Amino acid sequence: MSPFVVPTAIRHAERHDHVDLYLPDEAGPRPAVIFVHGPVLEGTEPSPRGWPIFQSYASIVAARGVVGVTVDHRLHGFTDYPQAVEDVAAAVELVRADPRVDADRVVLWFFSGGSPMSADYLREPPEWLRCLTLTYPILALPEDLVGKRFQPVEAVASAGGLPILLTRVGLERAEIAATVEAFVAAAEASGAKLEIIDVPDGQHSFDILDHTDQSREAVERAVATVLAHLV
Repeated sequence: MSPFVVPTAIRHAERHDHVDLYLPDEAGPRPAVIFVHGPVLEGTEPSPRGWPIFQSYASIVAARGVVGVTVDHRLHGFTDYPQAVEDVAAAVELVRADPRVDADRVVLWFFSGGSPMSADYLREPPEWLRCLTLTYPILALPEDLVGKRFQPVEAVASAGGLPILLTRVGLERAEIAATVEAFVAAAEASGAKLEIIDVPDGQHSFDILDHTDQSREAVERAVATVLAHLV
């Protein structure tokens, strides 16, 4: 429940089952950004869509003319990735079916341990996906725990021309940083369309922990880049 690093006026959320929509003032259909959180303990209250970080991200994009979407998915441990990615896919279907949303202009924005779910979208990028965004992500997991499906490091070779935006923190934990380095190397080797925002003095969850100009600039640059892909 830590405050977001960018002071933000939280907008009203329209609730649909496990999905919240933050609607812009402009009439639709409008593009959408779907924010995908990392793992949380089962029964956590409030759930991630009630956290200031995701309410703020969704409100920021809504204030700039894009539908912001937060999702509560069932990722509680390593064995839960299959059901969690189904929750994300259901959220995508719900959002794209809404007449206020432009179904052909959607961004998926993954955070932390939610990022392994990006592998499906890297492996076979759908036409409606205009950008895939990763913020302080974990990009590889032990195969004996999750199998080969949820491995973005391997999947990125199939991303083709899909724009990928990675926000990388300089004070990341070594075991997570190693997965990011492997992902960047794999993306470069395959010619993936990767853009990196570096936060040299940032730690994991810098956007709620490090209240600095560097953090605010990184968030603003990430939002601006994502919105540019939706225009």
